[in-house]
Amino acid sequence: MAQENQQSPEAVLVHVPRRLDTEDAQLALERIQELLKKHAIVEQLVHRQEAGDDQSTLVEGLIRRQHEAELSNTLNALHPADIAFILESLPTEERQLIWSLVNSKYDGDILLEVDDWVRESLIASMDRADLLAATEDLDADELADLAADLPPDIVAEVQKGLTDAERAQLLEAMGYPEGTVGAIMDFDMVRVREDVTLEVVLRYLRRLSELPDHTDQIFVVDRGDQIQGVLSISRLLVSDPETIVKDVMNTDYLSLGPDDEDREAASAFERYDLVSAPVVDQQNRLIGRLTIAEVVDVIREDSQEQDLSRAGLQEEDIFAPVSNAIRNRAPWLFLNLCTASVASYVASQFEDTVSKIVILAFLMSIVAGIGGNSGNQTMTLVIRALAMGRITSNNVKSLLRREFVVTFLVGISGSLVAAVFAWLVSHSISIAAVMMAALVCNMLIGAMLGVLIPLTRDRFGKDPAMGSSVLLTFATDSLGFFVFLGLANLFLI
Repeated sequence: MAQENQQSPEAVLVHVPRRLDTEDAQLALERIQELLKKHAIVEQLVHRQEAGDDQSTLVEGLIRRQHEAELSNTLNALHPADIAFILESLPTEERQLIWSLVNSKYDGDILLEVDDWVRESLIASMDRADLLAATEDLDADELADLAADLPPDIVAEVQKGLTDAERAQLLEAMGYPEGTVGAIMDFDMVRVREDVTLEVVLRYLRRLSELPDHTDQIFVVDRGDQIQGVLSISRLLVSDPETIVKDVMNTDYLSLGPDDEDREAASAFERYDLVSAPVVDQQNRLIGRLTIAEVVDVIREDSQEQDLSRAGLQEEDIFAPVSNAIRNRAPWLFLNLCTASVASYVASQFEDTVSKIVILAFLMSIVAGIGGNSGNQTMTLVIRALAMGRITSNNVKSLLRREFVVTFLVGISGSLVAAVFAWLVSHSISIAAVMMAALVCNMLIGAMLGVLIPLTRDRFGKDPAMGSSVLLTFATDSLGFFVFLGLANLFLI
């Protein structure tokens, strides 16, 4: 249960948590970890004194409260995003202790910041009153982000405190599937009519307590909420106040649909250097907006997913129970074991060749390794291009042809070095020639598969990065051994 920070109301009003850069956030984490170590030592002393005299127990209890107060004060001086970073970096028991010391007014913001796997454990540790307090001040779009992890009765209770408009927004946002623009769009935005003057717009803005975050443009709508254009804040400030909005608004703008994929929207933001974009329905009615804040989260999450997918992993708590980690990691490792066994079986079929020319056993790992590395380079470029939407059915052949040319030229130069090495260790020009040919062939195989594997997975609606490196390694190892030892069997025996 999150406790209230013991500060005066005046102090709460003036306190603004300081945002930290990456290095400072790591220093803050180390500071918290040091305090946690001290807290653990104090806890051990308290337990030892429980059977002792009352005076010793009282002293140890005071020391424990002092350490908890120091932890609490250190934590609550941080920005919620930095507290979220600390929570994600701690083992489960320490995470729960830290969570219990966080000022309850930050609970909602922290739950929005932490990754899903941490959020679930934090919510599970909170009682009904804490959850209601954490969510009652959140906007409709923020509630929609948490709704999937909150108990249904909490969501229903929070809805009672919303206005009709906010309730409709919440239900609308919850109705869009994860991975779409509608699921992450923001409902807090400024709208104006096209037939008013800029002076009227300025007076309207001054009446607001503050502008919504990342407001770089105002949306111009008609009485039916159909969007007519956008008015940039910079244009508003430098234009004559008597000018009509219609005369200075921009009608050449990017709009998004709520069913659009968030990855495609992120690509559009990157391509056009956007800060915000309107979200409209099929009738061109303005229903929300997407801001750079949500887009950055999408880009970060996609990057993390791709990094994990290449190793055949899904997102997991780094301090998750061992059983969870095993379920996450074992399947692709077992698949890798099977593929490695196949590669070994291929090599075993050339036992006579290897027994006659023992040096081949040492050289064939070079062929397999270089082919795998070359394929991984190609595959990384293809996966990145797929994520950016740059690959279509019209340019696949051109891409494959280009990768073949690049790989062949790189392979020729690299194979010359490998051939010289093979000649130095074997003193055989024939072995060097076989080494050179096998290396080029396996690199071309790696390049081809580096293109085809992610494209095939993407074609069938699968994550192109998931396990692709495992499949590529299997192919380049097996075929690399087969090509190298096969050529050796043909020309050296």
